[in-house]
Amino acid sequence: MLGTALGALALGVALGACSPTFDWRTVMNNDNGYTVDFPAKPGNDQRPVQINGTPMQMAMQSAEAGHAVFAVGTLMLPDDSDATQRAALDFLRAGLARNVGAAPDAHPVQIPLAAGGKTPGLEMKVSGVAGAKHETRTVYARLVAHGRHVYQAAIIADQALPQDQLDQFFSSFQLY
Repeated sequence: MLGTALGALALGVALGACSPTFDWRTVMNNDNGYTVDFPAKPGNDQRPVQINGTPMQMAMQSAEAGHAVFAVGTLMLPDDSDATQRAALDFLRAGLARNVGAAPDAHPVQIPLAAGGKTPGLEMKVSGVAGAKHETRTVYARLVAHGRHVYQAAIIADQALPQDQLDQFFSSFQLY
């Protein structure tokens, strides 16, 4: 199921090649508890996923710009236990890497909270081939569990993006 969501995002990368302009706007997602800057007006989607046999819904907001798809996915967990959060984070990390045929390497990062302070998360950058055409893609992602939510802020690009575009997206991603 995650592959389907990321497949749609990969398709969006191809379509995003037609609109290279970045028109940043701050989006507050009160339903899922985050704020982030998107480079274009985001669309919304929802997909069912199963983590360790438990069905869940993944809400996704995404926007296309500059040969890339910028997305924030949110899983609503059945509880906020460490084990459930860890399973969801592992599922997302492995799925992102698997979609480009890469190892699911990640390192710790601090994710800002809108009210101040930070919470621990994971950051990853993986590259490989994806889709039916086996095109090279790079996935930049931050993953974090906060209460009963697990978040995946990701950029999927078919060519290198300027660092300021990566920074704009990831530094604006805050939880509340």
